[in-house]
Amino acid sequence: MKRLILIIMSCTLFPFFSPAQDSGIDSTPISHFDLSKYLGTWYEIARFDHSFESDMQNVTAEYLLREDGKVEVINSGWKNGKYKVANGKARQPDPLTDPAHLEVSFFLFFYNDYNILMLDKDYQVALVGSKSPKYLWILSRTPQVSDDVIGEFLDEADLRGYDTGALIWVDQSLNL
Repeated sequence: MKRLILIIMSCTLFPFFSPAQDSGIDSTPISHFDLSKYLGTWYEIARFDHSFESDMQNVTAEYLLREDGKVEVINSGWKNGKYKVANGKARQPDPLTDPAHLEVSFFLFFYNDYNILMLDKDYQVALVGSKSPKYLWILSRTPQVSDDVIGEFLDEADLRGYDTGALIWVDQSLNL
């Protein structure tokens, strides 16, 4: 349990110590976003490697609206034959002028940026990043995405300055 707390703390605090202005990336969120359409289950298609998800496969993220207006976040997946779950919360600091900028916390009051960088019109595939160039995800409502769609999202990430060659492609075979 202590190790899990340390991992969560380190991943939560890390982006605060990463200078966004020197990163060379554009982490500006999309301007039009409807949180209610974003809620539900997402499959992790690709991600940058980081300690809190290292070696995890069949990863999903579930977003549920809470009574207080925040979003319950349930990240889960398999690592070394064991099912792992991390519970957190998300909030929209400025839902009217910056609706696709969220902040996510898995530990106490420490929040990280969660910027929706690209989203298809049907809310089926999303590109998510933060101020730090070390965080990037491609998420989908289904465990598999066509190569054409993946190509569009990779192009957007490249245009924004992310190193898409460093993405890890997540095995979703248990979710097929």
